[in-house]
Amino acid sequence: MTRLVVCGTDTDVGKTVVSALLVQGLGAHYWKPVQCGLEEGGDTARVAAMLGLTPAEAALRLLPEAYRFNHPVSPHWAAELEQRPIELERLALPLVRGPLVVETAGGLLVPLRLDSLQIDQIRRWGLPVLLVARSGLGTLNHTLLSVEALRTRGIPLLGLVLNGPLHPDNPRTLEAMTGAPVLACLPPLPRLDRQALAEHWQASGLARNLAR
Repeated sequence: MTRLVVCGTDTDVGKTVVSALLVQGLGAHYWKPVQCGLEEGGDTARVAAMLGLTPAEAALRLLPEAYRFNHPVSPHWAAELEQRPIELERLALPLVRGPLVVETAGGLLVPLRLDSLQIDQIRRWGLPVLLVARSGLGTLNHTLLSVEALRTRGIPLLGLVLNGPLHPDNPRTLEAMTGAPVLACLPPLPRLDRQALAEHWQASGLARNLAR
């Protein structure tokens, strides 16, 4: 049974699109424990829209968030602004049958509280991580720092997914310097719907490489 955590090297690197690819390709459940910012209903609603799920299908496949905050800011600050401190006990993994894709909020060292980072919660879950990063300039520093943070804490890394226009060198350099495989390089997708996701699940190599 596949259970994994989708993390990013930064915010807005494409974690939700990658999560939707995985949910569709693996036939998985989806869970975003902490949602900050409710534009378009949040990432759970975006995944439902990309997959074209009916309300009944979404209720079965997409699990409710432990926390939904209106403010599109760091979880610890959103919790303070809305006077709803995050209780770590509420972030226990949900019990589901079958594959599970967990999408985190922002980067690995984002604070959930002033005394707890997101990466601490990932370690408590004990699941492997798929790290999503930008493809272009700046990604080497962000990705190497993120991989170092994961390995320092003994968190297993499945591999990397690079989002954006194909870079002529970054995939090679990241594999050489981290020892982690680049599982897929995803170009900008003009459409984000069920058919497009199914096509890119195969064409990107993510389905094949994740099965290794």
